[in-house]
Amino acid sequence: MRAVVCEELGSVVVTETKPVEPGPGQVVIAVEAAGVNYVDGLFVQGRYQIKPPLPFVPGYEVAGTVAAAGPDVTAPAVGTRVLATCGLGGFASRIVVPAAAAVPIPDRLDAGRAATFTQSYSTALFALRERGALRDGESVLVLGAGGGVGLAAVQVAKALGARVLAGASSEAKRDAALAAGADAVLDTSADDVKAAARAWSDGGVDLVYDPIGGDVADPALRALREQGRYLVIGFASGAIPSLPLNQVLLRNRAVVGVDWGAWSMGHPLEQRALLDELLGLVESGRLEPVPPRTEPLENAAAVLDDLLNRRVVGKVALLP
Repeated sequence: MRAVVCEELGSVVVTETKPVEPGPGQVVIAVEAAGVNYVDGLFVQGRYQIKPPLPFVPGYEVAGTVAAAGPDVTAPAVGTRVLATCGLGGFASRIVVPAAAAVPIPDRLDAGRAATFTQSYSTALFALRERGALRDGESVLVLGAGGGVGLAAVQVAKALGARVLAGASSEAKRDAALAAGADAVLDTSADDVKAAARAWSDGGVDLVYDPIGGDVADPALRALREQGRYLVIGFASGAIPSLPLNQVLLRNRAVVGVDWGAWSMGHPLEQRALLDELLGLVESGRLEPVPPRTEPLENAAAVLDDLLNRRVVGKVALLP
């Protein structure tokens, strides 16, 4: 089997690795697509809070077909199309996961979209509804709206009945956000974010969804209306902002941390229910995940560099 291996921090190589076999309670997935996420790049660079020993295979989420099952596994059956989150190991032609982690996917969801679904859409629903208490009819400013996490937030917010203003730094990303259902867009590299958001929302937005951080955080916080909520998703810009607490106090605003990854690991049953709900929205047509850009395993290093430097519109999947 083939895999992308990080042998030293900062670089990856594609190589042949030993075949994998399922143990008790496990299945082998023949990987058709592996989603590439920002966190994968952080792992390879040694910049993530968890630092696996070298060498390791990056790759957080995959989709494919169950190729083999351990002797005690009754479901999912061999031949079932599934997606799975694996933390590490996904950039490979085959991977072993616990049978419970292999989730059957709707027929209308192809492997590329299935492999780029779980992290972005689970983060969006967990953040907007569970942490941000988004209500029908409220307004949301989504920053980084042209990336995978941002596009998922646009779609989930719309599915929850919100009005969405999408902020992105390039025309291509703003066009992608509009295609995903955003009601309006702003240029975060040129527009006055606070003024534009307040004008669009008639005085201030109810929620800010921020996976970017950096310089846009302060004006986005000031764009919140009374009792507005600022959702801290991540810092893709590379800069962790220092928010003025007087602006939090004013108008009874709230800043809310969102760590979906840690929550999902600590609450597996609740996460499975969340994912099943999202897949149900896909099956019903209320969510239409954007097809990812696809690349062969050999291009993994370039894809990771594109992600870390924010050159990707939407999502990317590697095809083993």
